This record gives sequence, structure tokens and C-alpha cells, in this order.
Amino acid sequence: MCTYITEKITADGSGKGASGWFSLSEATVYVDHPTHAPYTHTVNIDFLNPADGPAARVAVELTEETARALAEAITAALAAAPEGIASVNQ
Repeated sequence: MCTYITEKITADGSGKGASGWFSLSEATVYVDHPTHAPYTHTVNIDFLNPADGPAARVAVELTEETARALAEAITAALAAAPEGIASVNQ
């Protein structure tokens, strides 16, 4: 069953694809059938910059458990870091 559950955000950062590093402009998170992972459904995250073409994309397909652990790890790392350390124009 396809869920069509999709969240899209504007992104500011960098990703590394097959052609090297590129600037990110958006990220998409969705629950759907994976392309490669051996599961029925996964949490899929695409980091991309459509203006740079299809090569400017990094994709991951995660199990629900891994996606939740990743979200917790990101929250914990940001909470432990000094305020503003990951901000623009430090």
C-alpha cells in the first residue's frame, strides 16, 4: 500500500553525490516502497538541488526504527552542542 505521506522542506547545506559535493536546496521525507532496501516500506529521505540536475541528489531508505533513532540522535546532538554552533554566519 502506498501511503503518499510526504514532507518537504527547504534545505541549506551540502550533500555529496556520485559527482562530488553540491549545495542542497530541499529535502523530502516520505514513507513508501523502497527502490533498493529489502523491505516492504521504508522512510525515504532525499536531499537534493533540482537546479543542478538529477546527479545533485542523495537518497536514503531507512527502516522505521532507524529513522526514529536518527531523529533522536539529531535532536540529542543539537541539544548537547553550544547554542548557535550550527547556525548560518557563525
